[in-house]
Amino acid sequence: MALIAAFGMYDRPEIAGAHDRLWAGVRDALRDLGHDAPQGLTRGEGAYMAAWTSQDLLIAQTCSLPLRAKLAGQVQLVASPDYGLAGCPAGYYRSVYVARKGGPQDVAQAAGMRFAYNEALSHSGWAAPHSDHAARGLALRPTLQTGAHGNSARAVAMGRADYAALDALTWEMICAYDDFAGKLQVIGHTLPSPALPFITAKTRNPAPLRAALAAGIAGLDASDRAALHLQGLRDIPLRDYLKQPIPPAPIG
Repeated sequence: MALIAAFGMYDRPEIAGAHDRLWAGVRDALRDLGHDAPQGLTRGEGAYMAAWTSQDLLIAQTCSLPLRAKLAGQVQLVASPDYGLAGCPAGYYRSVYVARKGGPQDVAQAAGMRFAYNEALSHSGWAAPHSDHAARGLALRPTLQTGAHGNSARAVAMGRADYAALDALTWEMICAYDDFAGKLQVIGHTLPSPALPFITAKTRNPAPLRAALAAGIAGLDASDRAALHLQGLRDIPLRDYLKQPIPPAPIG
């Protein structure tokens, strides 16, 4: 089987070229270190759970909820990305609550209204808001499963849901590229948690992968670095990912 490399979590058409150039730098650094690497990235459905659970996984980015709920013991952590996100320590991210302009003005006002979430295995879309609402003693009513953060944001903009929780970096990209973002307002944030980690198969040595990934990021030009928001890498311990709670499945 061919080795798998995938950067699917934040990939979208507007930044696909930047991801390709990042991978080219990582690939060439790996080959310079004497390691095999695929010529191009795996995209589409093959970039997610099928890649994360494959013994042919070289490197991919996953969400922290699948990491702790499904993948612990099957993969190794390579590094955590630093996206320089406002309100977050380096190597961390958070969820942004959005509502339609003219709708609820804060999370307490939105609680109990129609909540859109991307999927049950999403940390930022489901686990983080679930924990946040519980900590505040607020009701959370999952009403609409959308399959993607962008779909959740669009559902709120179109009035099919009242609010949603989005990955903070995804929200920045929605604001940059999607016209419907103008119909939305930010009404709150969850607490920061470790950012979406890069992983490899359990049988692989993560050290050369981390070195190659760092080299690939360092080799990006200013426009690609800005498009991907990548500031560098951080070494956040696996235990910091695993100690976060696993939420119950949404019940609409």
